[in-house]
Amino acid sequence: MNLEELKKKKDECRSWKNVEPWYKKLQNAQKIEKTNLAIDYGDWFSVGKKDDLSNEEYETIVKTAKALIPWRKGPFKIFDLEIDSEWQSNLKYNLIRPHFNLKDKIVADIGCNNGYYMFRMLEDKPKRLVGFDPSPLTLHQFEFINHFVKSDIIYEMLGVEHLELYNHKFDFIFMLGVLYHRADPVGTLKALNKGLNSKGEIIIDTFMIDGEDEICLTPNQRYSKIPNIYFIPTIPALKNWLARAGFENIEVLATVVTTKDEQRATKWSFDESLEDFLDPNDSSKTVEGYPAPKRVYVKARKVL
Repeated sequence: MNLEELKKKKDECRSWKNVEPWYKKLQNAQKIEKTNLAIDYGDWFSVGKKDDLSNEEYETIVKTAKALIPWRKGPFKIFDLEIDSEWQSNLKYNLIRPHFNLKDKIVADIGCNNGYYMFRMLEDKPKRLVGFDPSPLTLHQFEFINHFVKSDIIYEMLGVEHLELYNHKFDFIFMLGVLYHRADPVGTLKALNKGLNSKGEIIIDTFMIDGEDEICLTPNQRYSKIPNIYFIPTIPALKNWLARAGFENIEVLATVVTTKDEQRATKWSFDESLEDFLDPNDSSKTVEGYPAPKRVYVKARKVL
């Protein structure tokens, strides 16, 4: 597989009928040139202030941000415009933040969406930040924000399956909310392993089910209204997957039940969110009758 040819082909998405309107709006915003803007790396990742813009420029920012709905990850403030995303991703980031040090490291975020976590990671001063996500919409959201942040983050329209073919390896890889979308979870974890340098580390999170047995749930068609969910393991099963994929020092950082404080519908997202995905009479179950979404966060190191 020639990755350069693949990346060139994926870049052609900007001319697709459903993508071209996003690209045109993005180009309008990118005509606004501002330097030395204030950046806040806090829960609401923020760049610029409304006073930095003319009224016309601010309206362009608003129109561009609205054209790029739905915003699933965030929240962001762009020139004081609050983009209140469906997911309050700051909760996840703050949970894992005490468990890594990225200074001078080569870092990948697999399934990076619009780059919220990578923008937050800039504060750690990594040597290099690369995001992998094949979605044209989230690429345009990232480029909208990064035009004003002016970071050196690299956004690749690639998936985890391309990681081992990439032109360099990584010291630290994040893969948050991806594993349950993969039909071959052990193969996916092996791909992470092959993408790591010696002593490289990962942090992942995935849906889980309670239990001490080494088993997993295989949903029929949908889980919490999501169609592409394949395997939801117990923690012992997940540890087995990681060990088979060549990881050691496997550490469970946290288990967290998803609540509406973290995931909910806003005017910047889809009309439906977590509350619509749960049994209206029993919030401990999904609408399909499965255990309600619960996540496990795990850190592991490549076997030397």
